[in-house]
Amino acid sequence: MVGQPNVVFSRCLAVFALTVCGLAAANAFAHARPNIVLIVADDMGHGDLGCYGAPDIKTPTLDRLAKQGVRFTRFYANGPECTPTRTALLTGRYQQRVGGLECAIGTDNVGRYDDAIRLAEKGELGLPASETTIARDLKSAGYSTALYGKWHLGYEDKFSPNAHGFDDALYFLGGNTDHFLHREVTGKRMLRYNGTPFELDGMHTTDWVTERSIAFIQNKHGWRKNNEPFFLCVWHAAPHFPYQGPNDHTGKLFPEATWNKGTRGEYVEMVEHMDRSINLLLAAIDLQGLRDNTVVIFMSDNGGDARGSNAPFRGNKGGLFEGGIREPLIIHWPGHLEGGRTADQLAMSFDLTKSIARIANTKARDARNYDGVDILDLVEKGQPAPPRNLFWRARRGERTWRAVLAGDLKYVSKTDGKEFDEWLFDLLADPGEKNSLLNDRADDATRLKSLLKQWENDVRHKR
Repeated sequence: MVGQPNVVFSRCLAVFALTVCGLAAANAFAHARPNIVLIVADDMGHGDLGCYGAPDIKTPTLDRLAKQGVRFTRFYANGPECTPTRTALLTGRYQQRVGGLECAIGTDNVGRYDDAIRLAEKGELGLPASETTIARDLKSAGYSTALYGKWHLGYEDKFSPNAHGFDDALYFLGGNTDHFLHREVTGKRMLRYNGTPFELDGMHTTDWVTERSIAFIQNKHGWRKNNEPFFLCVWHAAPHFPYQGPNDHTGKLFPEATWNKGTRGEYVEMVEHMDRSINLLLAAIDLQGLRDNTVVIFMSDNGGDARGSNAPFRGNKGGLFEGGIREPLIIHWPGHLEGGRTADQLAMSFDLTKSIARIANTKARDARNYDGVDILDLVEKGQPAPPRNLFWRARRGERTWRAVLAGDLKYVSKTDGKEFDEWLFDLLADPGEKNSLLNDRADDATRLKSLLKQWENDVRHKR
C-alpha cells in the first residue's frame, strides 16, 4: 500500500515535551476512589502479546504492564464476537438477558439470527437505555465517564454511549470500518461524537482513540469537573480487519473484495501500533500524577481470526473452542495488586463489571443483579474463585454454538442447519481440546447438557 507519514506520535510527544512540571503537581491529590481505565482490543488472540508467548509481535508496553501488574491465565470473554462481550461487560450480566445481541450486529445494522432480525425490523436492535450499565452506575456515583473507539451496540441514537451514562463519547457504530475513512464497506460514515456525525478522514483509528483519551486524562476541555475520578473506556479497533497499519492510507475506501483479507504481517503491525499508543496513554497518566490512583485494565473482546494467534488453544473468533473465548487480561493497580504475578482464578468479562462497581463504591445495585463475581477482590486477597459454572451461547444464521464449563470439564456443541456436533473435554489434562471424552464420560456430558438447558431458561430475555 502507498504510505502516508504517521504524525500522531510526534504530535503527542511534542505535547508531552511542552508539559511543565506543575502539571503533575496540580493533580497530585489522590482520590479515595481510583480512576479506572478500561482498554479493550478488538479480535486480538490469546497468543498475540509477548507476555502471552507471541514469538513474532513486539509489545513492550503491555509486557511491562504485565510485569508491574497481574497477568491472568484463565480469563474468558462472554462471547466469541464483539457485540456480545461488550454487552456483558457494560451490564455485568449475560448478554442473552438483553436479546438480539449474542452475535455481532451486521454491516448496515443487520440482524444476523432470528431474534436479532426481528428486533432490527422494529428498529430495536441494540443495547436499550433501560439496561443498567456500569457507566451509568459510576456517573451516578460522581465519576466522569468517557468512551472513545468502537461501540457496536446499536446504530440508532437511542442506543448511543451517551444514553448509557457516558459524558463524552467519540465512537464508530459498527464493526467493519475502514481505519482511515471511518466508513463501512457500503461507504456509510460511521463516526459519531455524542450522537452527532463526525469526520476525521485520514487519521488512523488507533491514533484518534489515543489522542482523545489523552485529552480526557489531561482534562483539556473540562470534561472532568472538580477533579472528580474518571472512568475511561479506550476501545480500540485494532487488530480487527481491514488490516491497515498506521502508514497504509491510500485515500480510498478499503476494497470490498479484500475487506477481511490480510497477512499476519499486517496484523502484527496493527498490534504493535496499538501497543505504542498505549505507551503514550500510560505516559499521560504518569504526567498527570495519576498512576498510583488509577486502575488500568487491558483485555481483548474475543479470540483472533485466522491472522491472529490463539495459541496454545484450538479454534478462532466466532466459535466456542478455547481459541474463540480464552483471552489475555492484564490489570495494574498500585498498592492493591502486587506486581509481577499471574492469577489463575477463573474469570469472565462481566466479573470486571462487578469489581469496578465495588472499587468505585457505586452502591447502585444489589449483588443479585450481577451474574459475575468480584474477581479483583479475590485476586487482591489471594483467594481462589468460588466454584461456579460458566456458560456461552453464540448464534449466527442457522448456526448455534453452546458451551458450559464446570470445574475442569467443558461441554461444547455446534448446530449448523441440520448438522450437529458435540464434544466433551477435560481442560486440565487437555487444554488444547484435542481429545473428546464424549463416549467415555457420557454421564458427565448428560449432566453438563442439563446445566446448559437450565441456564438457557434462566437467561431468556423478556422483551
